[in-house]
Amino acid sequence: MKKIVLLFVALVLIIACKSQSVTGTKLDMKKEVAIKGDWVIASVNYPGSQFIKVTSFNIEDSKCFVGSEWSFVSNNNKGEMRLTKEKCSGYNTPITWYINKEEKFVVKFLEGVKAKKMDAGYVLNIDNITENSFQLVDYVNVEGKSTKVVYQFNRR
Repeated sequence: MKKIVLLFVALVLIIACKSQSVTGTKLDMKKEVAIKGDWVIASVNYPGSQFIKVTSFNIEDSKCFVGSEWSFVSNNNKGEMRLTKEKCSGYNTPITWYINKEEKFVVKFLEGVKAKKMDAGYVLNIDNITENSFQLVDYVNVEGKSTKVVYQFNRR
């Protein structure tokens, strides 16, 4: 009887201690299907953007993302991102992405690495999804304050 009680207590502790992460694997398939296809970032807005430089996704200045092309495939959660603006790096990479049940958009820039080996990624809020547009919202630290960066996507 003691063994059964100890086993039960251990099982309860294991279940209770299981972490709930925003990068969990439960997916919001309805929203994923809504954003499948080809998109372009129409604008990147944040307070003080005329004075402050923000490096988006540790890749390039946020202004370089205006006009960038994004492709989202919902059936396998893969895609591609291309920076196309002149005087910018011309960065191009496959991505893996999904929207979890907490309505967070999770993206990894693969840069020649297989998705299962890439452990770094970004978690953003996804807002205002319509047939032809949506927004990704990131929060960055600017002078000790959390600043909201809004990426406006429009369907191509």
